[in-house]
Order: sequence, then structure tokens, then C-alpha cells
Amino acid sequence: MSNLVSITALASISPLGISLEESWENYLKDEHHLIEKKIGEYMAWVAPLPDHAKEEIEEFKTFDSKYKGLDNSVLYAMFASRKAMQMAKWKSGDNFGVNVGSSRGATTLFEKYHKEFLSTNKTSTLASPTTTLGNISSWIAHDLQTKGPEISHSITCSTALHAVLNGMAWIKSGMADKFMVGGSEAPLTPFTIAQMKALKIYSREESDYPCRALDLKKKSNTMVLGEGASMICMERGRKDNALAVIEGVGYATEVLQHNISISTEAECFQRSMHMALGTTNPDEVDVIVMHAPGTIKGDLSEKNAIAKIFRNKKPLLTTNKWKIGHTFGASGMLSMELAILMFQKQKYIGVPYLHQEPALQKINKVMVNAVGFGGNAVSVLLSR
Repeated sequence: MSNLVSITALASISPLGISLEESWENYLKDEHHLIEKKIGEYMAWVAPLPDHAKEEIEEFKTFDSKYKGLDNSVLYAMFASRKAMQMAKWKSGDNFGVNVGSSRGATTLFEKYHKEFLSTNKTSTLASPTTTLGNISSWIAHDLQTKGPEISHSITCSTALHAVLNGMAWIKSGMADKFMVGGSEAPLTPFTIAQMKALKIYSREESDYPCRALDLKKKSNTMVLGEGASMICMERGRKDNALAVIEGVGYATEVLQHNISISTEAECFQRSMHMALGTTNPDEVDVIVMHAPGTIKGDLSEKNAIAKIFRNKKPLLTTNKWKIGHTFGASGMLSMELAILMFQKQKYIGVPYLHQEPALQKINKVMVNAVGFGGNAVSVLLSR
């Protein structure tokens, strides 16, 4: 891919904390951030924000009286976006685009207003605007005072990496020089947990690691939900302040055999990874941050796809879902955060309950994968 795009800022709020430094400190530890908590009528493993992050969100609401009525999925995105803009040294009023997505959107408010409607046959005035998917990017644009385009979308669990695709398209077309992209999710709600349990993919593990992502010997599905948001700032060309460079992007959709299906060898991942590589020799890729949601079929099929593409020299494989859960639409960007931190620190972060490969001398190229219900895969190739 010609005309490289630089990532000049990265910010997040997640179970790991509210800063890159805090996230890295937690990545260096083998402990996970999952807790067992009662959500509605269910006891479930979840990965919530830490208390100090929740306090930051409560403080954030005081900036504008209108923020108090927004869903957490919007507030998390706004919080991370403001920090990303500050890191990139972009200014209010600049002409940059915003594309932030969410798999489920304003889940907490939607459940609240729906319950209200069922009991009273009425609903609050702000029920519609605060639960529409488009209000994520529009509120970010309001808060940052950008003059560029604002886009919200939902493409299930690959939403954040689809935002990267969109940002690349706008920049490479010449329609924009800068784009802020990312994903946000606040899915720790009764209805969402009930849905995942109904699919029989949710963890019932009582072991030290309730989510056994990338453990191909597990006997049951072990997906756990987490919450958070992560944003990057993208700029045309190779910038001096670049945290990483996007060398290639790939995408694919495969024919569905079932609503949540993915083929045995994840054909969608094979095509997305092949496209992202372009002319790059697969042997040059040092690490792949996998989607690996902790399900038996999902983890294995992605591993099979990697084996098909990387035949000669297998990259080291990792994931963060054992530590922070699956954050749906935000998960791809939080995986990119892990990749960029490994670049910066030149240290591979593995999965503690798996056999650790020999340490790498250098980490120069990392691929990040994401896929969602509907077989829509995205792969992003990053370099230093």
C-alpha cells in the first residue's frame, strides 16, 4: 500500500485504566481484570472499568449539563477522544473527521427506556436521540468542535477496525488529511449478558483464568464481556511523532452457514490477512494480536487461518481477551493499543497459561485481527 498513514495518538479507557502507562503496567502482570458480579438476575464474569476510571467518567459529565443524560458508550468514547486529540496536538475547530462505532450502542439507556415503556406505555423525551447509534460520533464532534465529517457505525465485533478502514479511505482519497477513529462499548447489562448466555458461549469457568482465550485445549466456551473505548488519530504520511505506521489493511466477508458462524479455517481471515500483507513477506510479521474471543470454534478457526497464510515462519500469537474480556465494537482498537505498546516497549506480551515462545529480539511488524457476527473480518498491518 502506498501513501502510508501514521498513528499520531492513542488513548483509551478500559479495565486496564485510563492511560497508556497504566495499561502497560497491567499488561506486564499475569493477573486478569475479570470479576464475578451479579448483572440483573445473572451472576457472570465481567471486566468492568476500575473504580478510578468510573470516577473520571462521573467528573467528565460535569463539563456540560447535557452529558449527564448520555449512555456510557458515548461517554467512554468522548473521554478517550478528548485525550487522543490532546496527544496528537490537534485543536478544537480543526478540520478532521471522526468515525467511532459500537456493536451495541447505548445499551444501558435502551434497556432503561424500554423497561419504562413496558410499564407506563410512555417514554422520556430524550429516549430517541440518546439511543441512536449516530449520537456517539456526533457528541464527540460537539465536544471536540471538529469541522470534519462525523460517522458512526456498527459492524459487530470488527467495528473499530472498520473505522480504521474508513479513516484510511478518506485520507487516501484526498478528502481528508486527518481522521480520529475507534470503538466504544458498554455492554455489561442484563439483556446483553442474557443474550450471550443464551448463545452458550459465555464462560462458566471456575479456574484462575475464567476466559481461556487462545487455549485450544479448552472443553467449553469461555467468552467474557468487558467494557471500554479506544481511539487513535490518523494522519497522512509518515510523521515524526508517529506511534506506529499503518502499512496495510484487509477486509473480507464470508458466506454464513449460521447467524454466528465462521468457517473451520476462517476463510474471511485468510482473505483479510492476505490483503493486509499486500507485497509484504509474511515472514516479516513478528506478532499477531488475534481476535480470539475465548470460544472453542472462534479461537481454533482463526489459528487455522493463520497457519494457512503464515506457512514458513509462524509469528508469535497473543490476545488480550483473557485479561480484559471481549469489548465487542471496541475490541479491535484495544488490540491495536496492545500492538502499539509492544512496539514502544519492544516487549512481547503473551498469554500466561500458554507456553511462552522465546523472546523476540525486535518487534517491527504486528498484525491485528478482528471479526464479528456476520463473518466480517478486518486485518491491519502495523510497523514501527
